[in-house]
Amino acid sequence: LRDPALREEKEVFLYPYVKALYWHRVAHELYKKGEFYKARKISQKWARKTGIEIHPGATIGKRFFIDHGMGVVVGETTVIGDDCILYQGVTLGGVGTGEHKVKRHPTLCNNVMISAGAKIIGDVTIGDNSIVGASSVVLKDVPPNCTVVGVPGKIVKENGIRVDKEL
Repeated sequence: LRDPALREEKEVFLYPYVKALYWHRVAHELYKKGEFYKARKISQKWARKTGIEIHPGATIGKRFFIDHGMGVVVGETTVIGDDCILYQGVTLGGVGTGEHKVKRHPTLCNNVMISAGAKIIGDVTIGDNSIVGASSVVLKDVPPNCTVVGVPGKIVKENGIRVDKEL
C-alpha cells in the first residue's frame, strides 16, 4: 500500500486501479488461452468503469500501483516490471506496424515511476529505478537510474548526478 493518502487498508478497495488491475489479471489469463473476445470484453467494460485502459495482452509485475488513474492507457505488448507506479494520464502506447506478433509497446523495468501525463511510445525500455517526469514524451530507451523530462525526453539525472543528455 504505497499511497500516503491511505488511512485504512480497506480504503484500497475504493481505488479504481484495484478493480482495473484485478480484472486485467482475469482478462490476461483469458488472453493467454486465446480467448481474445472475452478478454477484450472484460477489459473494455472495466476501462469504461474506471477510466484505466489496460489491454489484456499487457504483462504486469508485482506491486504495480496506479495513482489517480483516469486516462491511463497500457498497450497490448507492454511489459511492466515489479514495483512500478503510473500517475494519471500516462500512455504506454504503441506504434502501428500492422504486425500483431511485433513488440510495439514499452517495457518498464523494475521500480519505474511514470509521472502524470507522460507518454512512452513504441518498443522502448525504461531502465530499473528510472523516473519519467510529468508530460514528458519518451521515444527512445532510458538507461537504469535516470530521470528523464521534456519533449522530447532528455536525461537530467543519472545515478543521482545532474546531467544534461539527449536520449
